[in-house]
Amino acid sequence: MRATAAVLLVLCLLTLSHAWDCQPVVDIKNLMQIDAGLGQVVATNTSQFPYYLVGDKWISLPGSLKHITVGPAGIWGVNKADSIYKYVAGNWVQAAGLLKQLDAGGDQFVVGANMNDTPYCLTSSATVGYKGPGSPIPWTGLPGAVKYYSCGPFGCWAVNKNDDIYLMSLNQDCQNNGWSRIDGKLSMIEVATDGSVFGVNSAGQVYTRDGITASKPQGTGWSNIPMCMQMKHVTYDLGRLWVISKSGFTMVCTH
Repeated sequence: MRATAAVLLVLCLLTLSHAWDCQPVVDIKNLMQIDAGLGQVVATNTSQFPYYLVGDKWISLPGSLKHITVGPAGIWGVNKADSIYKYVAGNWVQAAGLLKQLDAGGDQFVVGANMNDTPYCLTSSATVGYKGPGSPIPWTGLPGAVKYYSCGPFGCWAVNKNDDIYLMSLNQDCQNNGWSRIDGKLSMIEVATDGSVFGVNSAGQVYTRDGITASKPQGTGWSNIPMCMQMKHVTYDLGRLWVISKSGFTMVCTH
């Protein structure tokens, strides 16, 4: 069965004719979620084991996490109980609060969403200075309701339970001007360190937002990136687009 799946994957990749060159990631299997930022890549698999990419080797990290993120705010994760952790000196230290998903891609601040889809933000001073229990961790509640939340240099993007897309300007002190609705529908969305935005819709199709700049953070429109199978998760950093299929394959694509 595994050999058949591998053959199908190769045939699938051969059918791609767009500008992205995708190759299978063969040395790690059954990834559930992946995040890239500042030249680093982290991931969790369906058994909730976290990993960190060193060269072409996936190194096991301690603990058990359902979601992990890396960026200017460091490496953070949440486990199946929604407990929050920061990676400090080779170990996970727990932070107060509960989140189902979080993102470290903002300007040294962290954002996330809890089980009730309430968005939160942690200021850069609290994020960078967090060493473990005893360090202040003043989570700031934000307006609206989101199920997936990700930040970059030009703003924070999120999707809600109806797959509606929103954009918020957020600074290091978690001050914001509220959400702006963006056209389209996505089930998850990720913002890269350079401000690029990628997402996946409920049908497993991958999209990128065109025309994003500091002066036009909302961009100009969506472009589909053809894939040969249905995807469930995507992340991008330094010219590499990482995608995980609904069937459990991971690919890395270059433009």
